[in-house]
Amino acid sequence: MQTFLVSTSVVGLAEIGDKTQLLSLVLAARYRKPVPIVLGAFVATLANHAGSGALGVLLARVLSPSILTWAVVASFVMMAGWILVPDKLSDADVVSTKLPLGIFGTTALTFFLAEMGDKTQIVTIALAARFHEFYWVVAGTTLGMMLANVPVIYLGHTLANRMPTRAVHILASTLFVVLGGLALRAALYPVEYPMF
Repeated sequence: MQTFLVSTSVVGLAEIGDKTQLLSLVLAARYRKPVPIVLGAFVATLANHAGSGALGVLLARVLSPSILTWAVVASFVMMAGWILVPDKLSDADVVSTKLPLGIFGTTALTFFLAEMGDKTQIVTIALAARFHEFYWVVAGTTLGMMLANVPVIYLGHTLANRMPTRAVHILASTLFVVLGGLALRAALYPVEYPMF
Protein backbone atom coordinates (compact mmCIF):
# COMPACT_ATOMS: atom_id res chain seq x y z
CA MET A 1 0.00 0.00 0.00
CA GLN A 2 2.94 2.32 0.71
CA THR A 3 4.12 1.83 -2.88
CA PHE A 4 0.68 2.80 -4.18
CA LEU A 5 0.52 5.96 -2.02
CA VAL A 6 4.05 7.07 -2.90
CA SER A 7 3.44 6.44 -6.62
CA THR A 8 0.12 8.32 -6.58
CA SER A 9 1.44 11.35 -4.71
CA VAL A 10 4.72 11.66 -6.61
CA VAL A 11 3.10 11.47 -10.05
CA GLY A 12 0.08 13.55 -9.03
CA LEU A 13 2.36 16.38 -7.93
CA ALA A 14 4.78 15.95 -10.84
CA GLU A 15 1.90 16.19 -13.30
CA ILE A 16 0.83 19.69 -12.21
CA GLY A 17 1.75 22.00 -15.08
CA ASP A 18 3.11 19.07 -17.10
CA LYS A 19 2.71 18.77 -20.85
CA THR A 20 -0.10 16.22 -20.57
CA GLN A 21 -2.02 18.48 -18.20
CA LEU A 22 -1.73 21.25 -20.77
CA LEU A 23 -2.86 18.74 -23.39
CA SER A 24 -5.91 17.95 -21.24
CA LEU A 25 -6.77 21.64 -21.26
CA VAL A 26 -6.40 21.90 -25.05
CA LEU A 27 -8.48 18.78 -25.72
CA ALA A 28 -11.20 19.88 -23.29
CA ALA A 29 -11.41 23.29 -24.96
CA ARG A 30 -11.41 21.79 -28.45
CA TYR A 31 -13.94 18.99 -28.00
CA ARG A 32 -16.00 20.01 -24.95
CA LYS A 33 -16.87 16.33 -24.28
CA PRO A 34 -15.16 15.36 -21.05
CA VAL A 35 -16.13 11.66 -20.81
CA PRO A 36 -14.34 10.40 -23.97
CA ILE A 37 -11.36 12.64 -23.14
CA VAL A 38 -11.10 11.21 -19.61
CA LEU A 39 -11.46 7.64 -20.93
CA GLY A 40 -8.86 8.24 -23.66
CA ALA A 41 -6.43 9.75 -21.15
CA PHE A 42 -6.99 6.81 -18.79
CA VAL A 43 -6.40 4.13 -21.45
CA ALA A 44 -3.29 5.89 -22.79
CA THR A 45 -1.86 6.44 -19.30
CA LEU A 46 -2.53 2.86 -18.24
CA ALA A 47 -0.87 1.48 -21.40
CA ASN A 48 2.11 3.81 -21.15
CA HIS A 49 2.65 3.27 -17.42
CA ALA A 50 2.21 -0.51 -17.73
CA GLY A 51 5.04 -0.55 -20.26
CA SER A 52 7.13 1.73 -18.08
CA GLY A 53 6.42 -0.32 -14.96
CA ALA A 54 7.36 -3.53 -16.79
CA LEU A 55 10.64 -1.94 -17.89
CA GLY A 56 11.38 -0.85 -14.32
CA VAL A 57 10.72 -4.34 -12.94
CA LEU A 58 12.87 -5.84 -15.72
CA LEU A 59 15.73 -3.47 -14.89
CA ALA A 60 15.43 -4.46 -11.23
CA ARG A 61 15.88 -8.11 -12.24
CA VAL A 62 18.83 -7.68 -14.60
CA LEU A 63 20.85 -4.98 -12.83
CA SER A 64 22.85 -5.68 -9.71
CA PRO A 65 21.23 -4.25 -6.56
CA SER A 66 24.09 -1.77 -6.14
CA ILE A 67 23.84 -0.39 -9.69
CA LEU A 68 20.06 -0.30 -9.48
CA THR A 69 20.12 1.60 -6.18
CA TRP A 70 22.50 4.23 -7.59
CA ALA A 71 20.39 4.50 -10.77
CA VAL A 72 17.29 5.13 -8.62
CA VAL A 73 19.19 7.78 -6.62
CA ALA A 74 20.26 9.49 -9.85
CA SER A 75 16.75 9.35 -11.33
CA PHE A 76 15.15 10.92 -8.25
CA VAL A 77 17.77 13.69 -8.15
CA MET A 78 17.33 14.29 -11.89
CA MET A 79 13.55 14.47 -11.45
CA ALA A 80 13.93 16.97 -8.59
CA GLY A 81 15.59 19.37 -11.03
CA TRP A 82 13.52 18.52 -14.09
CA ILE A 83 10.23 19.12 -12.29
CA LEU A 84 11.19 22.78 -11.78
CA VAL A 85 11.38 23.34 -15.55
CA PRO A 86 7.88 24.16 -16.80
CA ASP A 87 6.61 22.21 -19.81
CA LYS A 88 5.27 23.81 -22.96
CA LEU A 89 2.83 22.24 -25.36
CA SER A 90 3.70 22.59 -29.03
CA ASP A 91 1.34 22.20 -31.97
CA ALA A 92 3.14 18.94 -32.81
CA ASP A 93 2.00 17.50 -29.45
CA VAL A 94 -1.67 17.78 -30.42
CA VAL A 95 -2.90 15.31 -33.03
CA SER A 96 -4.87 16.88 -35.84
CA THR A 97 -8.62 16.85 -35.45
CA LYS A 98 -8.88 15.63 -39.05
CA LEU A 99 -7.88 12.11 -38.02
CA PRO A 100 -10.83 9.69 -38.15
CA LEU A 101 -10.19 8.48 -34.61
CA GLY A 102 -12.95 10.32 -32.82
CA ILE A 103 -12.48 12.12 -29.51
CA PHE A 104 -11.57 8.99 -27.54
CA GLY A 105 -9.06 7.73 -30.13
CA THR A 106 -7.50 11.15 -30.65
CA THR A 107 -7.11 11.64 -26.91
CA ALA A 108 -5.68 8.15 -26.35
CA LEU A 109 -3.17 8.49 -29.18
CA THR A 110 -2.16 12.03 -28.25
CA PHE A 111 -1.75 11.22 -24.56
CA PHE A 112 0.23 8.07 -25.26
CA LEU A 113 2.64 9.91 -27.56
CA ALA A 114 2.93 12.92 -25.22
CA GLU A 115 3.90 10.60 -22.33
CA MET A 116 6.80 9.03 -24.24
CA GLY A 117 9.97 10.18 -22.48
CA ASP A 118 7.95 12.44 -20.18
CA LYS A 119 8.71 12.99 -16.50
CA THR A 120 5.96 10.72 -15.29
CA GLN A 121 7.11 7.88 -17.55
CA ILE A 122 10.65 8.14 -16.14
CA VAL A 123 9.26 8.27 -12.59
CA THR A 124 7.15 5.16 -13.25
CA ILE A 125 10.24 3.25 -14.44
CA ALA A 126 12.23 4.38 -11.38
CA LEU A 127 9.45 3.55 -8.91
CA ALA A 128 8.87 0.10 -10.40
CA ALA A 129 12.60 -0.59 -10.32
CA ARG A 130 12.82 0.62 -6.73
CA PHE A 131 9.77 -1.08 -5.26
CA HIS A 132 9.60 -4.23 -7.48
CA GLU A 133 5.79 -3.95 -7.29
CA PHE A 134 4.47 -3.62 -10.81
CA TYR A 135 0.74 -3.50 -10.05
CA TRP A 136 0.92 -1.04 -7.14
CA VAL A 137 3.25 1.30 -9.04
CA VAL A 138 1.19 1.27 -12.24
CA ALA A 139 -2.07 1.70 -10.30
CA GLY A 140 -0.58 4.56 -8.26
CA THR A 141 1.03 6.42 -11.14
CA THR A 142 -2.10 6.05 -13.26
CA LEU A 143 -4.28 7.36 -10.43
CA GLY A 144 -1.85 10.26 -9.89
CA MET A 145 -2.12 11.19 -13.57
CA MET A 146 -5.90 11.02 -13.47
CA LEU A 147 -6.10 13.08 -10.25
CA ALA A 148 -4.08 15.81 -11.93
CA ASN A 149 -5.78 15.69 -15.34
CA VAL A 150 -9.48 14.96 -14.77
CA PRO A 151 -10.18 18.24 -12.92
CA VAL A 152 -8.50 20.13 -15.77
CA ILE A 153 -10.63 18.30 -18.31
CA TYR A 154 -13.82 19.18 -16.43
CA LEU A 155 -12.97 22.63 -15.10
CA GLY A 156 -10.54 23.86 -17.73
CA HIS A 157 -9.13 27.36 -17.47
CA THR A 158 -10.95 28.12 -14.21
CA LEU A 159 -8.93 25.55 -12.28
CA ALA A 160 -5.68 25.91 -14.22
CA ASN A 161 -5.46 29.64 -13.61
CA ARG A 162 -6.02 29.31 -9.84
CA MET A 163 -3.49 26.56 -9.22
CA PRO A 164 -0.20 27.75 -7.68
CA THR A 165 1.85 25.81 -10.21
CA ARG A 166 5.25 27.07 -9.05
CA ALA A 167 4.54 26.14 -5.42
CA VAL A 168 3.35 22.67 -6.46
CA HIS A 169 6.51 22.18 -8.55
CA ILE A 170 8.67 23.15 -5.58
CA LEU A 171 6.77 20.72 -3.35
CA ALA A 172 7.16 17.92 -5.92
CA SER A 173 10.86 18.71 -6.34
CA THR A 174 11.30 18.57 -2.56
CA LEU A 175 9.55 15.19 -2.51
CA PHE A 176 11.95 13.88 -5.15
CA VAL A 177 14.91 15.17 -3.12
CA VAL A 178 13.60 13.34 -0.04
CA LEU A 179 13.08 10.13 -2.04
CA GLY A 180 16.56 10.53 -3.51
CA GLY A 181 18.00 11.05 -0.02
CA LEU A 182 16.31 7.89 1.25
CA ALA A 183 17.60 5.97 -1.76
CA LEU A 184 21.08 7.41 -1.18
CA ARG A 185 20.98 6.29 2.44
CA ALA A 186 20.14 2.78 1.25
CA ALA A 187 22.98 2.91 -1.30
CA LEU A 188 25.48 3.95 1.35
CA TYR A 189 24.22 1.63 4.09
CA PRO A 190 22.56 -1.30 2.27
CA VAL A 191 22.49 -3.70 5.23
CA GLU A 192 21.76 -1.32 8.09
CA TYR A 193 18.89 0.68 6.60
CA PRO A 194 16.00 -0.31 4.35
CA MET A 195 15.48 1.98 1.38
CA PHE A 196 12.10 3.23 2.67
